[in-house]
Amino acid sequence: MNRIFLGALSALILAGIGMFWWQGRAEVEQGAPPPLALPAEPAEPDIPIADANDLTGPAPPEATELTREQRRFFRYDKNRDRIISRNEMLSSRTDAFRKLDKDGNNLLSFEEWAVATATRFDKADRNRDRELTPEEFATTKPKAKPACRC
Repeated sequence: MNRIFLGALSALILAGIGMFWWQGRAEVEQGAPPPLALPAEPAEPDIPIADANDLTGPAPPEATELTREQRRFFRYDKNRDRIISRNEMLSSRTDAFRKLDKDGNNLLSFEEWAVATATRFDKADRNRDRELTPEEFATTKPKAKPACRC
């Protein structure tokens, strides 16, 4: 019972304080001087006109068309240093999980996948420097599927 009484009393006191604060604020606003008249806005400055006929910009860069093999190479070469490291090659091989399931349980463990990918990388790395050059990477190209004879 005391909690209810104290809660109601606190609510009345807070409401009274809020009312006095609101009335005091209204009187301050009534006694405030009127706002100063703003000076007329200056006219917008004229936009300068440049003669573009005399200006020349830099030449656009040459656009080169990448071959299909170059696009495939750059999908693996994440840092664009024209060398595919072992980590770059291993990081993008997640699509081959189903083909690599050695124990046939329809689950591919990371170990199964990593062994197959590392073996493929080692076969392509002919000079054994643990990096693939574009020529070495070209040997990893998937075999072309025969055209459909529908």
